[in-house]
Amino acid sequence: MQNFIFQNPTRLYFGQGQLENLKTELQQYGDNILLVYGGGSIKRNGLYDQVIDILKAENKNIFEVSGVEPNPRVTTARKGIEICKTENIDFILAVGGGSTIDCTKAIAAGAKSDDDIWDIVTKKATATSALPFGTILTLAATGSEMNSGSVITNWETNEKHGWGSPYTFPTFSILDPAFTKSVPENQTIYGMVDIMSHALEHYFHHEENTLLQDRMVEGILQTMVETAPKMVADLENEELRATVLYNGTMALNGMVNMGYQGDWATHNLEHAVSAVHDIPHGGGLAILFPNWMEYVIDENVDRFKQFAVRVFDVDPNGKSDKEVGLEGIKKLREFWNSIGAPSRLSDYDITEDSIEEMADKTVIARPEFGNFKKLNRDDSIAIYKASL
Repeated sequence: MQNFIFQNPTRLYFGQGQLENLKTELQQYGDNILLVYGGGSIKRNGLYDQVIDILKAENKNIFEVSGVEPNPRVTTARKGIEICKTENIDFILAVGGGSTIDCTKAIAAGAKSDDDIWDIVTKKATATSALPFGTILTLAATGSEMNSGSVITNWETNEKHGWGSPYTFPTFSILDPAFTKSVPENQTIYGMVDIMSHALEHYFHHEENTLLQDRMVEGILQTMVETAPKMVADLENEELRATVLYNGTMALNGMVNMGYQGDWATHNLEHAVSAVHDIPHGGGLAILFPNWMEYVIDENVDRFKQFAVRVFDVDPNGKSDKEVGLEGIKKLREFWNSIGAPSRLSDYDITEDSIEEMADKTVIARPEFGNFKKLNRDDSIAIYKASL
């Protein structure tokens, strides 16, 4: 285990009726509020009206950025940044899923910078401040409600990059599982795959003496394996929604990976796919992750054996360690398929014709990526071909 310093400044309000805390939080900030949200689901389920009523009761001046995309665009962030600068916005409120929150983080950082936000995303410039912002989460998936990370897409250049800053932690996040009950089946499935993928990205590393961290990550994975099929069968079950919601936050708020760094190659591979084809992030991860696992298993067979035995109860008797590890990978694929996740790039009509372009995107930032095993462009091509 490496030495580490941990701090997470986000105040989390979790459970039923927590929206009432928005009133107290808003009293700490000025009157000009930018409300950021996505495609309109919060208007259909009534959450938008509840938020607006609270903002009006607190005598706030309300400005809006709506229509944030599932893979949030830098162009949308720029619109929000312009509003923040021209209207002297004091506070930003994101109401939606991870995409809305990711876009809000870009708006918050860009609003306090003279640099273009895409330069900050691509690390040509550095955020030195950000407007304060809070979130009301409506989709369990990315964990963006309690971390500083963000993923932004530039559709003009077909690039999609993750970035983050010490200044882009939400000041507070409100998580009421009732707000996620209206999420449709496909988005629920993608969100659960995303949660498990975050846990898996943490899990595959070479650091020693991470006994507690391993068990915490395995706990998230085991809980999702137990809960996900029930969730798909009973989408309005609030207790199940709460379990998935909490797992999503814990999988990526920094608490389970203190003292080591995970891999994150599969996320880079998926970002390249959805930058070119604009597919759902969770769908891309479901396709790519088992193929990445098979590609890198020889880097640390013991790690894969441990995963197979502890998470999927694979019986190791009479099998080599690699056979056990491969069986665990197979069980992961079968599990994701069983809840309705895709398994091939062809499920999104992606063919070999775009592999070269996608592989180019994986190495834009650096010639090698990933930490468990360093991958290059040729490795990307091999994994994409295995995923067709």
